[in-house]
Amino acid sequence: MPKPSQTVARPQSAPAVRGVGRRTTRSGRLALQVLGLAAVGACAFVTVVAPNLGATPASATFADSFDQTSWTTQELDVSGSVAASVFRDSYSVTEAPKPVIVEASTSSTATGSSSSSSTSTSSDSGCPDPNAAVADPDTAKAVALDLAAARGWTGAQYDALIALWSRESGWRVNALNKSSCAYGIPQALPGSKMASAGSDWLTNPATQITWGLNYIQGRYGDPISALAHSDANHWY
Repeated sequence: MPKPSQTVARPQSAPAVRGVGRRTTRSGRLALQVLGLAAVGACAFVTVVAPNLGATPASATFADSFDQTSWTTQELDVSGSVAASVFRDSYSVTEAPKPVIVEASTSSTATGSSSSSSTSTSSDSGCPDPNAAVADPDTAKAVALDLAAARGWTGAQYDALIALWSRESGWRVNALNKSSCAYGIPQALPGSKMASAGSDWLTNPATQITWGLNYIQGRYGDPISALAHSDANHWY
């Protein structure tokens, strides 16, 4: 027999509330985004802060005892040699030049005779002119030997006379001290004083020696005393 038709009542779904489904979807998405950011941050923290996280730590052991009450001293032995080198710049030595002695020039035409002018003077200084005579020290010493012997001055006395006038003039008849105008073998000052022994005092060694011996005898007594005064005072 045919079943009677039945009418099944379907439950009606609740009426949808406007906007509820959309809010649920957005909240889920937001939660997923937060979880994703958290996961990324955790990975960065593990990589940057602790890159060796998870590695097996090294083991350390101490096989001896440690005494905190004792002090130890470290010693360091160093052996070797130290050498120092010193260098100095090179240098050279130059010898000072020797002084040049310039003697007064002589005239080859002058003579020792009395005909020569006894009043000849240098035009620029007023001193006696050394060019008026020719110097001959050896001849002058020979003349002095005879004249000194006539006074009894031989041996040591003559040697003292040689030393004295060698220092004063070098036994040159025309020796001139340009600063004082002292002249001749005995260095008379002024030279014209020797005119008392002869008018040829400018050129004649015998006239100059005679005047010089008279001066030594009258002032010092003998050549040895005159030389001693010259040694002490640098003049006689």
